[in-house]
Amino acid sequence: MTTLERMRLDIRPLSVFTGAEIHGVDLTQPLSSAEVDEIKAALLRWKVVFFRDQHIDHARHLAFAEYFGRPTSAHPYDANPPEGYPQIRTISSKSTTGRRGERWHTDVTGVVNPPAGSILRAGRQVPAYGGDTVFTNLVAAYEHLSPAVRALADGLRARHQFGGYNGDFDNQTVYAQRVQASPLVSEHPVVRVIPETGERALFVNPGFTRRIKDVSEEESRHLLNLFFEEITRPEYTARFRWQPGSIAFWDNRATAHQGPGDFAYLDDERVLYRITLEGDVPVGVDGRHSNAVLGKPFGAFGTERGAQTGAAA
Repeated sequence: MTTLERMRLDIRPLSVFTGAEIHGVDLTQPLSSAEVDEIKAALLRWKVVFFRDQHIDHARHLAFAEYFGRPTSAHPYDANPPEGYPQIRTISSKSTTGRRGERWHTDVTGVVNPPAGSILRAGRQVPAYGGDTVFTNLVAAYEHLSPAVRALADGLRARHQFGGYNGDFDNQTVYAQRVQASPLVSEHPVVRVIPETGERALFVNPGFTRRIKDVSEEESRHLLNLFFEEITRPEYTARFRWQPGSIAFWDNRATAHQGPGDFAYLDDERVLYRITLEGDVPVGVDGRHSNAVLGKPFGAFGTERGAQTGAAA
């Protein structure tokens, strides 16, 4: 069958606002330009897309990611990459420390150019149940604010850093010491514009957003709690159950996600592998770009911009 003869992909939405499963593509094989374009379009529409029964190795994972952007190094602080693949972060349920589960977050928004997308893959080692990931649509969250609150949010900027709203790394754990030794802090618009669509996304998350600028501490807390409550409303979310060979690919500009952490109560380990794609610098409704307070941009792996001081292997 030639490229021109291939059938269109089978895209099956999972909820009203967020998430779609994509069937009819084999990620063990090179993709056609038409398949790449369809996946991009589905990602822009549904913010996160999922693939099932794609039993690919690290090399094919990396090759898939490169159709959609330039992979970064695995992580600024906590990489644990597989040997020979410094762009891939290994995420194991057995390596989590501290609180059970994660806070809602958008990946690595402490840097001035947060990743444009993230591609998370399950190998063979996932529990039969538990360890799901929940995604939310930040565009839907913005669009369902009242007009007056949207207008307020359009003009606000916020400080993002590792540890976020609750200061989770204000301690002396090994991870926290890495963060403190080489902090990554940026100021982003509370509402960022998605360049391909012109959509506006409520770009805040409890995992990284510390406070809103130019308001009092009390006002910042109230505003952030209002925004956090909005982005985590159940109607904007989709929950994904991991199985061997599952892949989740999300637009990191327009989503937040959470691992509820119920795997902490299971004996079975969940091992996932993640690649993040180099992002651009967010732009607000007023046309102003984000700015770095501390630290360098998180660039493509191997570029000068991607070298992060204090990054862990």
